[in-house]
Amino acid sequence: MIAVITICSASRLDHVRRQQRLLTPEPVRRIVVWLDADAPPSVPEFAGAEMLHVPPGEQGLRLAAGRDRGAEAALEAGATLLVLLDADCLPGPDLLARYSAAAAAHPGALLCGPVTYLPEGVLPEDAGDLPALTAPHAARPAPPDGENVPGEHRLFWSLSFAVTAEAWRTVGGFDESYEGYGGEDTDFAFTARAAGVPLVWVGGAHAYHQHHPTSTPPWQHLDDILRNGRLFADRWGTWPMRGWLDAFAEAGAIERTPAGWRRSPAAPDRSGPHG
Repeated sequence: MIAVITICSASRLDHVRRQQRLLTPEPVRRIVVWLDADAPPSVPEFAGAEMLHVPPGEQGLRLAAGRDRGAEAALEAGATLLVLLDADCLPGPDLLARYSAAAAAHPGALLCGPVTYLPEGVLPEDAGDLPALTAPHAARPAPPDGENVPGEHRLFWSLSFAVTAEAWRTVGGFDESYEGYGGEDTDFAFTARAAGVPLVWVGGAHAYHQHHPTSTPPWQHLDDILRNGRLFADRWGTWPMRGWLDAFAEAGAIERTPAGWRRSPAAPDRSGPHG
């Protein structure tokens, strides 16, 4: 049995509704984990999905805990393949079939599919419209359809990935010490690597990321990035999200010290759209 797990908040509700409409024809177990403090809404597109509620922690939304609760519910229901799909992502018409085939060939691996970032205003309502929009993000491998290739764990992202029940239990899930934005997915990948779980890129398992406003760098997540980055660095000896850290440093918002990155005393007061 395949379970598709999605974490969701009010800011991404419309995106998840569209995602769930495209998943409804599939014979899969759908699990939606609501991360806001308020109870999850009742919307037609969630009919038939199992709804779980993981309220925020002291530091913000609990993305890691939400994914863990969703995976636990799927495993308890007997799922043999877990597909974790970001709230913003639409499943390509062959995503589940390609992940299933890859899981049969690589049952102990962390499986990742290519992701296309859709332009603003492009809101597909039919899975048949997606293949023509395919343009995988250049920062990640995109093997030909049906081919699986080994990859580097540092390139893992949680937008779209799959694991067998066996591989999930080997990794042990996400570290729930992470709250708010960033770091928990790279920690998960490094934990997989330490446990001997390889990463494999799955050709043809396309997902399509729906556009939403954000800022570059993500100023609204600066404190989360510093806090979660330090947690990661204490564990793994290196800081994640280096591109964002470099951008914040160039803007004068943070500075490097012998103990790691911190806010600069004269950091500009910046904010941006939530992403």
